[in-house]
Amino acid sequence: MNIEQASRIVIKPYITEKTFAMIESESKICFIVDRSATKPQISEAISTLYNTKTVNINTARTLYGKKAFVRLETAEKARDLATKIGML
Repeated sequence: MNIEQASRIVIKPYITEKTFAMIESESKICFIVDRSATKPQISEAISTLYNTKTVNINTARTLYGKKAFVRLETAEKARDLATKIGML
């Protein structure tokens, strides 16, 4: 997967107080993703864009679009990625 395809799948990070707290407590970061994206596609897009390995992905369809809750290996890696994309 190239960067252009990955950018179409992962649209933007989703930041609220709850998702901000999830970074420290659960090592998860929330993204708004393409409605037709599957979990393997989301995982591959995250690894392509941010050079980070995902452990687990949960998705939910909401009014804002499809959300992907991406669990990373450690809270430290989640914090580093959040800082890299401008969440922290």
